[in-house]
Amino acid sequence: MPIYEYYCPDCHMVFNFFSKRINPSARPACPKCARAELERQVSAFALGGKRGDSESSGMPDDFPVDERKMERAITELASQAESIKEDDPRQAANLMRKFSKMTGMEFGKGMDEAIGRLEAGDDPEQIEKEMGDLMEKEEPFVMAGGSGKKGARSAPPVVDRTLYDL
Repeated sequence: MPIYEYYCPDCHMVFNFFSKRINPSARPACPKCARAELERQVSAFALGGKRGDSESSGMPDDFPVDERKMERAITELASQAESIKEDDPRQAANLMRKFSKMTGMEFGKGMDEAIGRLEAGDDPEQIEKEMGDLMEKEEPFVMAGGSGKKGARSAPPVVDRTLYDL
């Protein structure tokens, strides 16, 4: 029996719903604010089975990424990621640039600078030491023209871990 994820743009949260049927036509109301007809999301499993952190699933409609592009990018780049040499930061930077290009996502200012330094061959530990505070205050990806500051609309939605009945 499947579990589906639904996004509430009013709460900026993703909720999990248990369904007794595959591909249900019903769209639930938000458990938090009661908004009618939440937006069904592509689950992290459908995007390759990996999740960077617990808040990264579910993409709101105003998120600048086409879900199909995201899925294709992850699938294509997964094998390349496995063959990256840990001692060559240029390879990791190249993979990140490919991901950005394939998905249409833009890097925040700090992330773009860090990737540029990796491409130049700078030591990743030195980059972290010098830019760590800046990177913690900024989202790695921003919407086109966005600021990338934490709390901006480009921040990923919060994921409610409760399993609701559909």
